[in-house]
Amino acid sequence: MSDIHFDIGSLHGAYKAGTGVAEVIDAVYARLAAADDPGIFIYLADKAALLAAAADLGQFNPVARPLWGIPFAVKDNIDVAGMPTTAACAEYTYWPDKDATVVARLRAAGALVVGKTNLDQFATGLVGVRTPWPIPRNAIDPELVPGGSSSGSAVATARAIVSFALGTDTAGSGRIPAGLNNIVGLKPTVGALSAAGVVPACRTLDCVSVFALTVDDAYRVFSVAAARDAADPYSRDIAVQPLAARPPVLSVGIPAKADLKFFGDAAMQAGFEAAFAMLSRLGCRLVEIPFGDFYATANLLYEGAWVAERYAAIRDFMEANEAALHPVTRKIIGGARNLSAADAFRGLYALQAYKAKLAPVIASVDLFCVPTAPTHYTAAAVLADPVETNSRLGTYTNFVNLLDMCGIAVPTGRRGDGLPMSVTLLAPAGRDALTAALARDLHAASGLSLGATGWSQLGLQPASLPASDGMIDLVVVGAHLSGMPLNSQLDQLGGQFLRATTTAPAYRLYALAGQSVPKPGLTRVADGGMRIDVEVWRLGPEAFGRFVAAIPAPLGIGTVELDDGTRAKGFLVEAVGLEGASDISSFGGWRRFVARGKDMTEQSEKRQNWPAGVPI
Repeated sequence: MSDIHFDIGSLHGAYKAGTGVAEVIDAVYARLAAADDPGIFIYLADKAALLAAAADLGQFNPVARPLWGIPFAVKDNIDVAGMPTTAACAEYTYWPDKDATVVARLRAAGALVVGKTNLDQFATGLVGVRTPWPIPRNAIDPELVPGGSSSGSAVATARAIVSFALGTDTAGSGRIPAGLNNIVGLKPTVGALSAAGVVPACRTLDCVSVFALTVDDAYRVFSVAAARDAADPYSRDIAVQPLAARPPVLSVGIPAKADLKFFGDAAMQAGFEAAFAMLSRLGCRLVEIPFGDFYATANLLYEGAWVAERYAAIRDFMEANEAALHPVTRKIIGGARNLSAADAFRGLYALQAYKAKLAPVIASVDLFCVPTAPTHYTAAAVLADPVETNSRLGTYTNFVNLLDMCGIAVPTGRRGDGLPMSVTLLAPAGRDALTAALARDLHAASGLSLGATGWSQLGLQPASLPASDGMIDLVVVGAHLSGMPLNSQLDQLGGQFLRATTTAPAYRLYALAGQSVPKPGLTRVADGGMRIDVEVWRLGPEAFGRFVAAIPAPLGIGTVELDDGTRAKGFLVEAVGLEGASDISSFGGWRRFVARGKDMTEQSEKRQNWPAGVPI
């Protein structure tokens, strides 16, 4: 039993085959004992109480309870009824009488709380060593820091003591530990998961995060836990889209070469460049983006407004119990005493200016890929220089919540020195499903084992959307294809990519004349038709209506027959629009036509610049 995989699919498969939940609970405690790491948990559930909670679940029913019998851990700044909340400060301890909202939702789905995990005190740090309890040991290399502030949650997940764990993320605490422990760290859109029952660090930026061995598991937990909560004034209505196939072509912003920061870590730089090649093989188009303003935004996090916000969160306790704080935590948060309200507003004004400046930059690509961390540090190095090392670890994380972006850290390989390599995918608020879809494919492409377990990844099941629930399928053929100039219109309307396919062999495709944005026209013919490459997207009824209302002549929406015999609404062209148009059906689709045109242009330029008499 101790060898059973703890990813959710495997564990549910074991339950279905007859494994008892008591055996799984035995494995949890056996794995914790084998880890021999007293720094992982601050509080461990009583085994008898955990067995009683499991008995209350009744018969195995993963439909009614999608997390039935799944063991998980909770960072000890998140309330669990019947367990103490310490925020890694013994003097701060209190015993909540109810679960944090996110814990309550997971328990209602059948998950079992194993215990409360260690953290950087008051969630202030990215290193995982700022705790009065023993420091958790990195699951991959005990010399490395475990990463913080959600250190215990990441290590417990990487060692498969639990199937998943909750962390929190204000400045990167749900991503840095994931990257250091070879696991997935999902940092959702701020407000998607309720922060009611969470000890605040910066209430305006805090979000509950999810650590898991796989992207599928992290996203399943997110989907169960996400909901607007009246008890949290920062909670938001975020439509949680299903984890489906990603669009075939995505534009991915990466920091411009001149702006990349690795602080001399050549192995990390090489690992990040290797991730570029993986993205390209997955059909992504890489776009270099100047990153100076992102770094400047990140620098705001430990200035003015947000340091003051950390102080405000624990001011009364700190003033009465200052000696109880970890020395580094006390120094950082105590610095807010020298700040004025004017300093806070100066920071807020600066952030708003950066938001306005960066909004079109963020909108110019589908998503971003950055290193999860620019370098790795040993625990000894961090203890010798606790502030500078921590600051460097946040290079690619500190700006994310300030700019209202979602993200997911995902393992992509091993560096040349054998240490873990991870990247983080980022996107605007509400696009959690897109980052997860690409992360899923990246993780699979890496071929890595899961966490510190040595378990191989299971083959990915084809991702697909569930029943449409009133959504309308839309066939796109040209400028609205993924990666094309007008695809953002679908994104802005909440469009969901369904699949790439072809039409029935009954259509001709034309490059239309006189279009400000180059577009094709698709028309059905009685004879001489061909299969044409298309994509099928989904829109809600209101969004579909708005989309159709904006379509200019000579294009319109009709019914398109697909190669599998199904029909869906899609782009067609009026007969008058074919005047002056060029028949490009032989290319088989708009994307191939555009690519061919680009190749021909490049060849023409090459011929013009080639020395006379030299063969091309």
